[in-house]
Amino acid sequence: MSANSYNPFESMLARLNSAADILQLGTRERAILIVPEKIINVNLPVLMDNGTTQVFEGYRVIHSTALGPSKGGIRYSMDVTQDEVKALAAWMAWKCAVVSLPYGGGKGGIKCNPREMSVNELERLTRSYAASMSQVFGIDLDVPAPDMGTGGREMAWIVDEFQKMNGNKYEPGVITGKPIEMGGSQGRVAATGRGVMTTTLEALNRHGIKPSDCTAAVQGFGNVGSWAAKLYVEKGIKVLAISDVTGAYHNANGIDIEAAIAHCANNKGQLAGFDKADKISNEEILTLKVDILSPSAMENVITAQNADKIQAKFIVEGANGPVTSDSDEILNKKGIFIVPDILANAGGVTVSYFEWVQNRRGHYYSEEEVNKLADTILINSFKEVYDASIKYKIPMRTAAYVVSVKRVAAGVTLRGHY
Repeated sequence: MSANSYNPFESMLARLNSAADILQLGTRERAILIVPEKIINVNLPVLMDNGTTQVFEGYRVIHSTALGPSKGGIRYSMDVTQDEVKALAAWMAWKCAVVSLPYGGGKGGIKCNPREMSVNELERLTRSYAASMSQVFGIDLDVPAPDMGTGGREMAWIVDEFQKMNGNKYEPGVITGKPIEMGGSQGRVAATGRGVMTTTLEALNRHGIKPSDCTAAVQGFGNVGSWAAKLYVEKGIKVLAISDVTGAYHNANGIDIEAAIAHCANNKGQLAGFDKADKISNEEILTLKVDILSPSAMENVITAQNADKIQAKFIVEGANGPVTSDSDEILNKKGIFIVPDILANAGGVTVSYFEWVQNRRGHYYSEEEVNKLADTILINSFKEVYDASIKYKIPMRTAAYVVSVKRVAAGVTLRGHY
């Protein structure tokens, strides 16, 4: 079975049901939590630069609003499907809950290849999507953010389009991940990668291991992976390998991460041609003999077909859903300690929450304040998940779901019956 044939929503459900069984969740709560509250499908006609019109498929899925307005990014990728967006929306619900944010979970996506589109085409597509979601998005309804293929530029377009669609009322808090000049937060760009680093250090600390004694491989060198790798090196962890869609690169003496980041900046964001390391395959990077493996790209990269070849002692999931549910048991039997995605990469949504709060208050934090606040939340959340894993004698992933699903289920119960 290829990685692409795995259904991410089914993987999410398998883990949700495991947690629900441990919690002895009632049938009502379980029935509500396994399905999304709302699915919006749109077709977006966009005028292309060559004068033709192309229609793009767009999605927004609201999985839960039991604990607050839904929160989650917007992804631009040719791999976008409804099932993928459904899974990502659910993961956002559990992710926000595991770090005690007053949010539910949502996710959006457009099936497109942003690398093959001009800036003008991307702007027209983004504004069309924002207009179609003008009654969905809202500072107290559904708060989107960047994801794969999108960034601050697209978020600025959405803020502007949302303002036009809603009586010219300026509400920067309707979206997070904005440029600083438009109400973005200090520390947001590095936040997800920083969270990966912070939770990695917590895992090492629980095992009495010094960062300076560790090696790592970071699969995926986009925003999350590059920042995780950079911060690993700052903490003394030697990064032996990095990768992106163009290939993987290995250096037994350690990758010069600053050089790799500079190379990408001058090479359309790609590692292709990086000459300070030896090229290896994208499959090999996952099975290198390192202490820490951080899959920080797409979902479904570690499967039942390659899980038995993983040599890392720790897996810290920078990406959403990089490990399929049927490979969890294999990894657990090998004694690999996994910091699951809904905890490891929650630094991004945590700082997005700070951005939302700052927009509402009109008062802004320094980067130092943001980092301190985010680190405290992630460290406390790691402890809660770790304690649950000890209490119930379950792996960290299941423990993270137990902590988060318990909170969301409580929100469902407290809201009463319809």
